[in-house]
Amino acid sequence: MIASTDGVSATESATAAGTQAVPTLVQGGMGVAVSGWRLARAVSLSGQLGVISGTAIGVVLARRLQDGDPGGHLRRALARFPNRAVAERIVERYFRGEPRRPGTPYRAVPVPRWRPSRLFTELTVAASFVEVLLAKEGHDGSVGINLLEKIQMPTLAALYGAMLAGVDWVLVGAGIPVHIPAVLDDLARHRPCSLPLTVSGAQPTDDFRMHFDPRLIINERPAPLERPRFLAIISSHVLASHLARSEEGRPWGFVVEDPVAGGHNAPPRGRLTLSDSGEPVYGPRDAVDLEVLRELGLPFWLAGGYGSPAKLREARAQGARGVQVGSAFALCEESGLDAELKDAARREILAARMRIRTDPLASPTGYPFKVAQLAGTAGDPAAVALRRRRCDLGYLTSPYRREDGTLGYRCAAEPVEDYIAKGGEESGADGRMCLCNGLLAAAGMPQVRPGLGAEVPILTLGDEVGEALGAIAPDAGRYQARDVVDYIMSGAVG
Repeated sequence: MIASTDGVSATESATAAGTQAVPTLVQGGMGVAVSGWRLARAVSLSGQLGVISGTAIGVVLARRLQDGDPGGHLRRALARFPNRAVAERIVERYFRGEPRRPGTPYRAVPVPRWRPSRLFTELTVAASFVEVLLAKEGHDGSVGINLLEKIQMPTLAALYGAMLAGVDWVLVGAGIPVHIPAVLDDLARHRPCSLPLTVSGAQPTDDFRMHFDPRLIINERPAPLERPRFLAIISSHVLASHLARSEEGRPWGFVVEDPVAGGHNAPPRGRLTLSDSGEPVYGPRDAVDLEVLRELGLPFWLAGGYGSPAKLREARAQGARGVQVGSAFALCEESGLDAELKDAARREILAARMRIRTDPLASPTGYPFKVAQLAGTAGDPAAVALRRRRCDLGYLTSPYRREDGTLGYRCAAEPVEDYIAKGGEESGADGRMCLCNGLLAAAGMPQVRPGLGAEVPILTLGDEVGEALGAIAPDAGRYQARDVVDYIMSGAVG
């Protein structure tokens, strides 16, 4: 960490990633604010790898401040941010001394763009810093940050903020994160860096890259940061082989995710076939060849349906270092999911009344997305029918090249007429959901629309969460992150 009178001193930082113990259990970096600092800290305190979600993290900070910052944790962390002026601007803009009154909309935040506003960059860096700092507070355990490769525009700022707070691990999936290792090298030395931006219709002569200069945040010449270990989240041994043999993109290890995992799933290989219920059908081509993984010689963890002691034993028998588990943590007390939503989900799951549907259309990214079919949420057609389409957060927008060479931004979940006007196909908008607004609503921070009410929450869980829930909380009662760790880690004994 940097040595600064305004930042966190080196003596306060956790042990460097290079000397951290390798965890057996990796907590999933789920949704928007589901894997928040409280959950990551609880898992880290148990001796395993706690992970925060970096998705839309600037929005999360802004909305929590507007909700009054209960306990003052966010402002306490911002007071330790290396650039005091940035922290003060954020607090002045978003903090409310009293929680919002019911029905009051949240103040808007800047949206991601190829050339982001200064406020967007500062908010993203500071939010990532705050989340990691709080997750690491008071212990020397490991903390990671999870990012989606498909959400490219905030990545550099989010990584830098996390590294300023001493993040130990970086996990990136939902794409081909070949450029991340080089970026981590640059950011550890406070060097300007860039990432290529995927732009529809880009020409060979175009240079659409995301640029980030740490001097926007740190004006002094600070000491180098600890470089975190990088885990690529993959669902294909072919991609694992490509990354492992890449001089630029070789990760420290892999998280290997099966299609039963919650959230986004990789599309099936080959021609898309749907079941009678309209869900993608996965076959033998989608199975990861673990022999190939073992031959690569890099550590790997298995994810998706591995949330039990027996599955941990199975994973280790197949050469894995351990497992990654998400959904069981999503329903524990420390997770960021809305408390009433968690209670309802636990009851419905244990009563065998709730189905998890792999929806091939829900996500604007084009990736299948698991949607829990729970009343009052996006899995409830009646609730969805009342929502008016909009895109005002923009994290899943797709940049496209206009005829004049400038960039436009479209989202398959925005109003259909707007999407078509930007060159999108009408069929591509069918069935799309606004994951940005829906996942924030699930985390208890729904935007309120005058005359329309609050945004509809989207709950995503893995297919096999019921097994862990039945073992940990058979009465559908509340439980702690430590209960999940103890349950799964019992498979490591003997």
